[in-house]
Amino acid sequence: MEFKHEPVLYEEVIELLSVKPSGIYVDGTMGSGGHGEGICEILSEDGWYVGIDRDWEAVKETEKRLEKYRCKKTFIKGNFKDIKSFLEDLDVDEIDGALLDLGVSSYQLDNPERGFSYMQDAPLDMRMDIDSSLTAFEVVNSYKQEDLSRIIFKYGEERYARSIASLIIKERESGPIETTFQLVDIIKRAIPAKARREGPHPAKRTFQAIRIEVNGELSELGEGISDFIDVLKEEGRLLIISFHSLEDRIAKEVIQKRLNPCECPKTLPQCVCGKVTDIKKVTTKPVTAGEEELLRNPRARSAKLRVIEKQGA
Repeated sequence: MEFKHEPVLYEEVIELLSVKPSGIYVDGTMGSGGHGEGICEILSEDGWYVGIDRDWEAVKETEKRLEKYRCKKTFIKGNFKDIKSFLEDLDVDEIDGALLDLGVSSYQLDNPERGFSYMQDAPLDMRMDIDSSLTAFEVVNSYKQEDLSRIIFKYGEERYARSIASLIIKERESGPIETTFQLVDIIKRAIPAKARREGPHPAKRTFQAIRIEVNGELSELGEGISDFIDVLKEEGRLLIISFHSLEDRIAKEVIQKRLNPCECPKTLPQCVCGKVTDIKKVTTKPVTAGEEELLRNPRARSAKLRVIEKQGA
């Protein structure tokens, strides 16, 4: 299958990243290089693009896609949360900007072999990194009922999490649940008919929850975002695109904590800890897709872009 990924909020990202031709920019979740191509078009021979992704196919595809550009390029298979370690290996202290496009790529969703989609029948997998050991099959077939219920409720914000977890346990007593459509059928039977007719696809929230668990998407996300802020140069920008409320909530919490780092008791008349903010918001509200983009790419509907800029001490 051809690796395709429609970059969301492309024009907004390139404008707000404010790329300097000779700067160093990190694409923390490069997918197939859609945003990366826009960055590399601006970078000069002195500029440096660093692309990171957990998916080997994404790394190979982006490397091929960007080879025509004149800037220096480095491609890393790994997790963006290890940014400080990666930059240390590259002997880089600070960067001019970075993009974190969170979530799953269009290619991963559309490729039946990856088992991400509830719209196509496939083996339960959902790994962004095919070298990792934990799969959706393992989660669905080996987790205890209380753990399944907790994950589906917490990561999927699914009100029928207990019913879904209970039916999964019952169904797997007669044999393993091996495919996405098997799981979809169980979810549909666990949710009341009226609820199935309202809102998004009945399996959407549960599939999201299992995917997050398999890939550890929220684990250390806040720390990873904070680390990216740490390595920005003064006036360097970090752009974060989130696709569901849990990611966005973590991003907001990190930004708010950096904006208000004072740890003094509220009873004190003034700050004595001496901690001051080192960032500012570039956009007061999240940037979202316009109608034209939504017509072209409906998956952009849930995308929220937050932008912050590093400030001097």
